[in-house]
Amino acid sequence: MEAYNTERATLLGRYIIESGATVRCAAKKFGVSKSTVHKDVTGRLRTLNPTLYAQVRRVLDRNKSERHIRGGIATREKYRGTVKNT
Repeated sequence: MEAYNTERATLLGRYIIESGATVRCAAKKFGVSKSTVHKDVTGRLRTLNPTLYAQVRRVLDRNKSERHIRGGIATREKYRGTVKNT
């Protein structure tokens, strides 16, 4: 089981870096919870691969700083009636 968690953490990290995905998007893509993604890329990845962790951290920090913008866009679309149910 530990080998699976290690591999998943690395795959999640690479996916987030390559796509710029949010934790929520990565969770949906890999079929795991947001908590699992967060634990893998911030906890496990830090000890497994510090270089990859630093790159993932930059993407996650950028996503966090932009989340209020995405939320505003989603709200605007909701009231325009053009929301996509994902």
